[in-house]
Amino acid sequence: MLLHEPLRAILQVGDAKNLRRTLLLTVQLVEMGLPVVMALNMMDEAEARGMVVDERLLAQYLDIPVVPTTATRGRGIQELTQALQVGRAPRFPLQYDANIEAAVAQFCALLSESRLPQPPIAWRALALLWLSGDPVTERWLQERLPGETFREIIERREVLQISFHEPISAVIQQARLNYVEQLASGVILASGQGWRGLSTKIGRLTTHPVWGVVILAAVLYALYWFVGIFGAGTLVGLLEETLFVEHINPWITGWAARLIPVPILVDLLVGEYGLWTMGMTYALALILPIVSTFFLAFGVMEDSGYLPRLAALSNRLFQFLGLNGKAVLPMVLGLGCVTMATLTTRVLESKRERLLVTLLLALAIPCSAQLGVVVGMLAGISLAATLIWSGVVLLVMLAIGWLAARLTPGERTRLLVEMPPLRWPMFSNVLIKTLARLEWYLKEVIPLFLLGTALLFALDKTGLLDSIIRFTQPFVAGWLGLPPETSAAFLVGFLRRDFGATGLFVMESQGLLSPLQVVVAMVTITLFVPCLASVMMIAKERGWRTAGGMILFIFPLAFLVGGLLNRALLALGWGL
Repeated sequence: MLLHEPLRAILQVGDAKNLRRTLLLTVQLVEMGLPVVMALNMMDEAEARGMVVDERLLAQYLDIPVVPTTATRGRGIQELTQALQVGRAPRFPLQYDANIEAAVAQFCALLSESRLPQPPIAWRALALLWLSGDPVTERWLQERLPGETFREIIERREVLQISFHEPISAVIQQARLNYVEQLASGVILASGQGWRGLSTKIGRLTTHPVWGVVILAAVLYALYWFVGIFGAGTLVGLLEETLFVEHINPWITGWAARLIPVPILVDLLVGEYGLWTMGMTYALALILPIVSTFFLAFGVMEDSGYLPRLAALSNRLFQFLGLNGKAVLPMVLGLGCVTMATLTTRVLESKRERLLVTLLLALAIPCSAQLGVVVGMLAGISLAATLIWSGVVLLVMLAIGWLAARLTPGERTRLLVEMPPLRWPMFSNVLIKTLARLEWYLKEVIPLFLLGTALLFALDKTGLLDSIIRFTQPFVAGWLGLPPETSAAFLVGFLRRDFGATGLFVMESQGLLSPLQVVVAMVTITLFVPCLASVMMIAKERGWRTAGGMILFIFPLAFLVGGLLNRALLALGWGL
C-alpha cells in the first residue's frame, strides 16, 4: 500500500502497554517521508497497570504528534482527527552503520539518474527496504527499472553484504531495536506491576486445559440458548408468525391484487416465490432476529477479550491439523462472514496455512446467519440434535484438516498471540458494532435474497425447477432421505447458504421435515459449497484453479457425509 497508493498521512494505532513493539513499527513509518500521527491506544489499560508514559517527550523525540487514546470510550479521538489534518513529514535522525548509509546514498543517486518516478514514500525508505530484502520493493523496482540498472543494484547489495557477518536486514533491524530501547527507557516513567484481581484469575482459567473447556462449553450453551431458543424461537415467532403472516403479508397481498392488473407480476411479488412473500419475509422476519442475537453475542465475546483466549485454548486442536491457534482467528471471524474471514487468512505466516484455513472455512464454518438458522432449527428439536450436527461437522473438519495437513508440504509455525485482560463489555460498543454489522448485512443480503427468489420464480414458471427436482431426486430423496422439494433450498444456497438454510427452516416449520431429516439437511448444507461471494473471494486470494478444486471437492463430500449420516441414524433407530 505504501508503494502503490497516493497517501496523505499515516495513522499508526499503537499499544500503550507494549510501547517497545509499537515503536519498532513507528521508526520504520517515520522514515517514509509522510506525515505520521501516532494514536497511543488502550491508555486505560496501561494506566490500570500503573504504567506512565511521557507522550510529549515521545512526540518530541520522534517529531510526530502522539495522541493518548482509549478508543472504546472515545477518549482522544477529536484530538487525533485534528492532528491528522495538520500533520507534516517528520525529520527523523536515526543513522545506521556507515557502510549502510553510503549504500543508501548511492542507491538514491542511482535511482535519481535513472529518472524513476518518485514513489509515494521517500527514496531513503525505499533504499532501506531494498537493502533489507523486502520482496514487494524488489518487484516494484524490477517492474520500473531497466534490466541493466536492476542488475547493478543487486550487485551493489551483494558487495555490501560482504562487509557484514549477519544479513543486512538484521543489521538494520538491530540499529532500530537499539534506538527503540533507548527511546522507550527515556519516555516510560513507570512500567507498572501487571494485571491483578479477579479478572486476571478468570482470564487464566479460560486458557486452562480443563477449566478452559468447561468455560467454553458454558459460553457455547449460552450462545445456543440466546441465538437458538430466544432469537430463532421467540423473536422469529413474534416477527414471522404474528407480524408478517397475520398482518403485513395479507395486507400487501391484497393491495397487490387490487393495484397490479398483470397476474404474473402479482405472482412475482406475492406468490409462492414472491419477492416480498419469500425474499423480504425471509430477510426481515426470519434472518434479521437471528443474526441480531448472534451479532450481539459475538460483540460481547469480542469486547470482553475472550476471543484471543479461544485462540490459545484451541492451539492443541489446531496442532492436530498442522496449524497453530492463530488460525482460529479467521475461523472465528468466519462465524460472522466466511467471505471476510477468507480475506483475513493473510495474517497467517505461510502459504500452506492460508490454503488449509481457506479450505476449512469453505467446508465447515457456517456464517452468522446460517449458524443462527441452524441453531434455531435444531434447538426446536432437541439438544441431542444440536450435538449430533456439531459433532459431525467438527469430525469432518478434523478429518479433512488432518489429511490435508499431511498432503500439503510445509511446517507449522508457532503461536504468538497477546492476551488482553478480561473486562466487562461496554454496552454502547457492543450495540454500535451490532448495528453496523446489521446495516452491512442487510445491504448485502436483501439484494441476494431477492435475486435468489427471482431465480426460483423464473425456474418455476419455465418448468425448469421441476426438472431440477426430478434430476436431483436420486441424490436428495434417495441418498439423503429428504423431500425432493429441498433441492430448491440447496440450489439457492449457492447464492447465500443462509438463504438455503432459511428455506429448510420454513419447510421444517410447515411440518415437511422430520427431526431426523432436519439434522441430515443441516449437516449437508453446512458442509455445502460456500456462497457465491465466498467463492469469488477464494478465487481472488488463492486463484481460480484452487477455488474450482475446492468446489469440486466440497460439493460431493457434503452429500456423501449427509447420506452416510442419514443411514447411520436410521440404522441406530434415532428419531431424535
